[in-house]
Amino acid sequence: MKKIVVLGAGLVGSAIATDLSKNHDVTSADLNSEAFERFKDHPEIKTVSADLNNTEKLKELVAGFDLVVGAVPGFMGYQTMKTVIEAGKNMVDISFMAEDFMHLDGLAKKHHVTVVADCGVAPGMGNIILGHHNKKMHVKNYECLVGGLPVVREWPYEYKAVFSPIDVIEEYTRPARFVQNYEMVTKEALSDPELVHFDRIGTLESWNSDGLRSLMQTMKNIPNMIEKTLRYPGCIEYLRVLRESGFFSYDEIEVNGTKIRPIDVTAKLLFPKWKLKEGEEDFTIMRIVVEGIENGTPAKYVYNLMDKFDRETQTISMARTTGYTCAAVANLILDGGFSKTGVNPPEFVGEKEGNLTYILKYLNERGVVYKTTAEKTDSPSAKK
Repeated sequence: MKKIVVLGAGLVGSAIATDLSKNHDVTSADLNSEAFERFKDHPEIKTVSADLNNTEKLKELVAGFDLVVGAVPGFMGYQTMKTVIEAGKNMVDISFMAEDFMHLDGLAKKHHVTVVADCGVAPGMGNIILGHHNKKMHVKNYECLVGGLPVVREWPYEYKAVFSPIDVIEEYTRPARFVQNYEMVTKEALSDPELVHFDRIGTLESWNSDGLRSLMQTMKNIPNMIEKTLRYPGCIEYLRVLRESGFFSYDEIEVNGTKIRPIDVTAKLLFPKWKLKEGEEDFTIMRIVVEGIENGTPAKYVYNLMDKFDRETQTISMARTTGYTCAAVANLILDGGFSKTGVNPPEFVGEKEGNLTYILKYLNERGVVYKTTAEKTDSPSAKK
């Protein structure tokens, strides 16, 4: 039995800790001790109230563990990862940091540690799938459509956030980058809206989002790659209104003699409306399409995920799909299935023979099922 510490006891971090505690000695660490209420039915999980922003305290905290899992908000992610690396500990992280985590690759190699970053559902599982196929075929097109949504469409936003509200708003402001004909294309977030039909759900709205991240550097051999976010139809218009009106701005403005950032006020106002309340159900939907030439023949692989809130365990879908992917890779590292020194994007995990099968099996055992279809095609279609 290995010793694991999970940094962050939010909705996703607590799901990771609970899952890993089935086979390992797990400790959950968070500054907010109230978050540990999520473990009231899991006395086997140890808890530590700690300021994870304090680098020296964090190094002391992780010293006695075999593996560290990072599940802190994005704005804390980079420094947390850096501190864990300096402590000489292997790590799997889901924090979706704004910084380029590959800048820590040299430091990780110096300390001889293995780190897997962006290891959630998207980014994460999509990267693992693409890394697997990129080793076996000449990929021409990669498309990922993904979204997490509430089952009940509640006016006015028809959306619920399970992550830090500022991290969510970043999706609506950060320019979207994708690859077309080997060239990186940059457009504003929320651009190129499309209506897409999904069985069991109906019609959703997609738009360009900046979700490719490391793939733009590691998969330069692929001519066309894109990720688009999914929401209920009508969402784009009100988000554009808020953005263009300045509600998502980080630039300080003066109000009655006090300087404030509009983004902080917006996050404060929106989070109570976006917060997924206890008992409210969500679902995660994702469709990944990989097209190219395999063994001289055009081929197309489609992965469909439709995951719902687990009523038995009261675990939200986004925590299941994100957290269990992270937990699968954590087990893979502990089992010796992945040991590449340095900071690794998740596509590197998928490149190794057998790893995708291991992860899909792990997820399937927990009810997170990717339905896969493979077909030979006349020619791989050219997609944006």
